[in-house]
Amino acid sequence: MEYNFREIEKKWQKRWVENKTYQVTEDETKKKFYVLNMFPYPSGAGLHVGHPLGYIASDIYARYKRLQGFNVLNPMGYDAYGLPAEQYAIQTGQHPAITTVNNINRYREQLDKIGFSFDWNREIRTCEPEYYHWTQWAFLKMFNSYYCNDKKQARPIQELIETFSQTGTEGMNVACGEELSFTAAEWNAKSEKEQQEILMNYRIAYLGETMVNWCPQLGTVLANDEVIDGVSERGGFPVIQKKMRQWCLRVSAYAQRLLDGLDTIDWTESLKETQKNWIGRSEGAEIQFKVKDSDLEFTIFTTRADTMFGVTFMVLAPESELVQQLTTDTQKDEVNAYLERTKKRTERERIADRSVTGVFSGSYAINPFTGETVPIWISDYVLTGYGTGAIMAVPAHDSRDYAFAKHFGLEIRPLVEGCDVSEESFDAKEGIVCNSPREGVTPYCDLSLNGLTIKEAIAATKKYVKEHNLGRVKVNFRLRDAIFSRQRYWGEPFPVYYKDNMPYMIDESALPLELPEVAKFLPTETGEPPLGHATKWAWDTVNKCVVENEKIDNTTVFPLELNTMPGFAGSSAYYLRYMDPHNNQALVDKKVDEYWHNVDLYVGGTEHATGHLIYSRFWNKFLYDLGISVAEEPFQKLVNQGMIQGRSNFVYRIKDTNTFVSLNLKDQYDTTPLHVDVNIVSNDVLDLEAFKAWRPEYATAEFILEDGKYICGWAVEKMSKSMFNVVNPDMIVDKYGADTLRMYEMFLGPVEQSKPWDTNGIDGVHRFIKKFWSLFYDRNDNYLVTDEPATKEELKSLHKLIKKVTGDIEQFSYNTSISAFMICVNELFGMKCSKKEILNQFIIVLAPFAPHVCEELWETLDNAGSVCDAKWPVCNEEYLVEDTVNYTISFNGKARFNMEFPADAASDAIQTAVLADERSEKWIEGKTIAKVIVVPKKIVNIVVK
Repeated sequence: MEYNFREIEKKWQKRWVENKTYQVTEDETKKKFYVLNMFPYPSGAGLHVGHPLGYIASDIYARYKRLQGFNVLNPMGYDAYGLPAEQYAIQTGQHPAITTVNNINRYREQLDKIGFSFDWNREIRTCEPEYYHWTQWAFLKMFNSYYCNDKKQARPIQELIETFSQTGTEGMNVACGEELSFTAAEWNAKSEKEQQEILMNYRIAYLGETMVNWCPQLGTVLANDEVIDGVSERGGFPVIQKKMRQWCLRVSAYAQRLLDGLDTIDWTESLKETQKNWIGRSEGAEIQFKVKDSDLEFTIFTTRADTMFGVTFMVLAPESELVQQLTTDTQKDEVNAYLERTKKRTERERIADRSVTGVFSGSYAINPFTGETVPIWISDYVLTGYGTGAIMAVPAHDSRDYAFAKHFGLEIRPLVEGCDVSEESFDAKEGIVCNSPREGVTPYCDLSLNGLTIKEAIAATKKYVKEHNLGRVKVNFRLRDAIFSRQRYWGEPFPVYYKDNMPYMIDESALPLELPEVAKFLPTETGEPPLGHATKWAWDTVNKCVVENEKIDNTTVFPLELNTMPGFAGSSAYYLRYMDPHNNQALVDKKVDEYWHNVDLYVGGTEHATGHLIYSRFWNKFLYDLGISVAEEPFQKLVNQGMIQGRSNFVYRIKDTNTFVSLNLKDQYDTTPLHVDVNIVSNDVLDLEAFKAWRPEYATAEFILEDGKYICGWAVEKMSKSMFNVVNPDMIVDKYGADTLRMYEMFLGPVEQSKPWDTNGIDGVHRFIKKFWSLFYDRNDNYLVTDEPATKEELKSLHKLIKKVTGDIEQFSYNTSISAFMICVNELFGMKCSKKEILNQFIIVLAPFAPHVCEELWETLDNAGSVCDAKWPVCNEEYLVEDTVNYTISFNGKARFNMEFPADAASDAIQTAVLADERSEKWIEGKTIAKVIVVPKKIVNIVVK
C-alpha cells in the first residue's frame, strides 16, 4: 500500500471535524494545560511558510501534553480589526468587514490543511459585536475606576467621589495626571462639569492632552512601531508630532506591579530585561528650579541629585508647555523653526538618533545649590513623557549632555576627583566628589559633598532636598500611559457619549455598541474621524439606544464618540474569552476561569515584547483587581519563535540582451543579477520553461547552461513578495504533504532561532516518512506488521527514542527530535523490525509531529479511537543499559583498534585481555610497557618506551 499523503490527510482532517476530536470542555478529573498562539491578523496575502512556524511548535506541545493525560485547551481566532483592511476599503470602496471575512476564510483554509489541533468551536473574531462587547465593557470599568497606591489596586471611582465630598484631597495617595489640592467644601461647590474634569485626572481610562504621531494623509494617530523614518509604515506618508485630546489608559499606575510580576513567570531573561527597560524604574528626586527675573519655576527629575553642583545648562523637551513661556521675543523665530522640524520625528527615532540639535530659549534658570544662572535650551533628545520633560544637564558625567555642551560651547564641570573629561564624559558611579561646591566660591547653600564617596553624596543630597523643601524624593518610571484613540473607522466603537463636552458611559446593559455604517471610510471634510459620516450615531439616554443624529438635543439625546479603539484593544484579554467564548452574561464564568486559570504556554514573536505583552499584562491586572481574572499574570511561560527568512534565487542576465547565464559561468560576462520566483526553482536549478512563462519579457529568453542545467545563485533575505521568495505552504502541502511541512519547519533549526527557508532539504524529511511507512507495507502492498515479541536491541532503539523526544519536546528542541526519529527508523529498518509492540509506541511518539500519517497507521494496527487519546510512553531505563562496551585501544595515545568487553568487566581483566590480543604484539614488540591506563567504558592506553 503506497503512502498516499493527499488521501490520508484529507481523510483525517475530515474525521477530526466529524468526531470533534479537538473540542474540549472543562474536566475536573483531568489536569488542565492551556496552549495559546499570539493572535494572528488575517492579511490579504494569506500565510507564507514562515507564519505556521510558531503554530506548529505549539501544536506539537499541545498534542504531547494531551498524550500525557492533560486536558488541553488550544484555541485559535483572529485579531480582525486593522489598518490594512481599512486602507483597502478607502481605495476600493469595499467594506472592511467583507475584506476581513475573505481574508479569514483564506487563512482558515490554509490552517486546516496543515492539521492543527485547534478547537475551532472557540474561534473568536475581534470585529464581531459578541466579542467586542467585552472590550467595551472593560473600557467602561476602567473609566469608572481609579488606582489606589496604598491598596495597590484599582478601586471604584465612586469611592473617590465620596472621599472628595468628605475630606477633599487630604491624605490621598492615588495615581493621577497631576497633583491637585482642594477641600471638601471646594469640591462640593463645583459644578457637575468641573467635577467631571477633576475626575478625569484620576480615572484609569481618561481623556487627556498628549503628544501623538499624527499622519494627515491617513487621518489617524499611529503607534511608534507604525512609523519608520518619519513616515507611516503603511503607505509611506509623512508623520508629525501633534498634541491632541486622546483617550488614554493609565498603564503607568501599574508600573511597579508589571515589574514585580516578571519575577513570577517563566520568560526568557532577555525578554524580561526588555520589559524592565521599557518600564524603566529609577529612584531619584524632583527638584524645583526658579527662572531668572520671573515668578516662574519648574520641576526636573534626576536620579543623580548629587551632581547638582555640575549643572551648567537646562534642556526642555520641544513639546514642553514651558517652551512657549520661557522663549524670549528675540529667540521666538529660531525656536518656532526648530519646533517645526522636530514635529516630524517620533520619540523612538529621537532616542535612537545621537546627532546633536537644539536652540536657546533666551531664558535662564537659577541653580538652587549654587545660585548660578544657567541657560535654558530646547532639544529633542529630551522627551516630554519621561520625568517632567525638563532636565538639568551635567555634561561632565552624561554622554548626551556632553555631546550637546561640546557642540554649543557650554561649560563642562567635572565633579569627581581625577576624572578626565577632555574627550568624553566620565561615568560617575564611583569615586570621590569634588567641586561641590568649587573652591574659592562663596557657598550658596550649607551643603558640601566634597570628599564624600558617590554613594554617600547621593544619600546626603536626597536628605538635604527633602529637609530644605527643594523638592521631593521620588520613584519614576519611563513607562507611559497608553494612547487609546484612533481616528479610524475599522475598530471597536467607544461606549461613550458627550454631554456638555464631557464624556459619559452608555449603560452597561446596552452593550455592545455596534459599529455603524458610513458612506465613506475617510475623515470628514471638517477633519472629523470617519464615524463623522455616520447619520445614525447619537445616544438616546432615555431609551438606551442609538438614534439618528438629527435627534440630538443635548438634553436626552447626545452625540457619540467618533474615535475608535486601537489595534491592541481586542488582543488584551482574548485569552480569557477563549475559556468561555459563548457566554453572553460575562467575559468569562468564574468557575471556568478557575479551571483554566491562565495560559501555561504562550507562543509568538519577539516584536510584541513592548507592545502587546505590556498592554495585555496591564489589562489582566486590572481585571484581577476587579475579581474577574483569577490569575494576576496571564501568560505563565512564553516562547518566542524565530523568523523563517526567505532564501532568494537569482538569474544573471547579460547586459543589453535577453540571455541568461548560469551561476558558475557568470564571471565570464557583464551581467545583472535579477530575483527569480523561488517556486520555479528546485535545488537551485531553474525550470527553463516555467521561467519563460513567468513574465512576458522572458518568453524569448535564451540560456547559457552548465552541464545542461541553469544553476541559480542564492541569498538569505527577508521573505517578501518583491524578492519573489515567498513560499506558499499550500504548494508544499500539495507536493509533499502537511506532515512533511510540519516536520521540515521544525527540522530547520531551534524554534527560537531565525533561519532561512530552504526547500533543498525537504526531500529528506519526505523520504523519512515514506521509509517509516515501509515498516508497515512493502513495495508490493504486503502488510508486514507481526505480533512477535520485540528483541532487546529493538526495545533499546525505541526507548532511546522515547527518552530523547520527551526531553526535546520539553525544551522545544524539536529539530534534534526529527534527527532522532530518522536514526531510529534506520535502526529498525536495518533490523527488519515490523513488530506491533515497537511500532505502536513509535506512532505515539511521532504523532505530535506528523499527526495524519500516525492516525492512519494507528488505525492500521487495529487500535481503537484516535492516536490523540493514546498514552505517551515512558522510557524504561533498563532497556538502555549496555551489556557490552566498545573500548578504543591506544598505544602512546594513538588509537590502533577496538575491543568489546562486558559492561561490568574489571580493569585488571580488561588489561590482561588487551595485552594478550595478537594485535597488540605489533605495537609492544621490542618495547617496554611503562604503564597501562584503563578509562572505564571508554579507552585503554598502553604507554610503551
